[in-house]
Amino acid sequence: MGKIIYSKFDKHDIGALPRAVFSGRIFVINTAAEADKAVTYLLGQSILGVDTETKPSFKKGQKHEVALLQVSTHDTCFLFRLNLIGMTSSIIRLLEDVNVPKIGLSLRDDILSLHKRADFTPGNFIDLQKHVGELGVEDLSLQKLYANFFHQKISKTVRLSNWETDVLSDSQKLYAATDAWACINIYEELLRLEQTGDYKLVTTPQNPKGETT
Repeated sequence: MGKIIYSKFDKHDIGALPRAVFSGRIFVINTAAEADKAVTYLLGQSILGVDTETKPSFKKGQKHEVALLQVSTHDTCFLFRLNLIGMTSSIIRLLEDVNVPKIGLSLRDDILSLHKRADFTPGNFIDLQKHVGELGVEDLSLQKLYANFFHQKISKTVRLSNWETDVLSDSQKLYAATDAWACINIYEELLRLEQTGDYKLVTTPQNPKGETT
């Protein structure tokens, strides 16, 4: 019997799962020169995972521009500090590239946020939310999707931290890298299951309120 996946993963089961953590190299990009080198490296890869982070707003009407763009390979992640360097020409070149697939989740929101910093034409982006339904999976959050496909938990404890802080903490760097890297893992597993059919979909019953039981 193949891998069991669920139409909806029960959020109550996530807490007991082992934690998924990016174990590769993480580079924080603080200058335009560093961005140039990072982009040259990334455009030589076969696949990339992408995500963004924005300083949370806790006051009504207060909004912040996207502070961080994280782009990962299987073993190396670059954290572009957009609040410090802005959208450099090399970063725009990366975003407009049409050759290397860039995998993300809810990419419409990320691209809209990036557009507020600079105008660009999005290149080869693939949104996981548009593809997981092909297997009958209804969940759309990264945490639930990763739990469903790999039975591991992606921690969200620092999601609402200050992404414009002078120096990113180790926990922030690890969180950001893990999110981008996880997108690659989900996409490649999704392709494998589609190509092999090596899975069984379990339809999760719901209670009258529409919540997974």
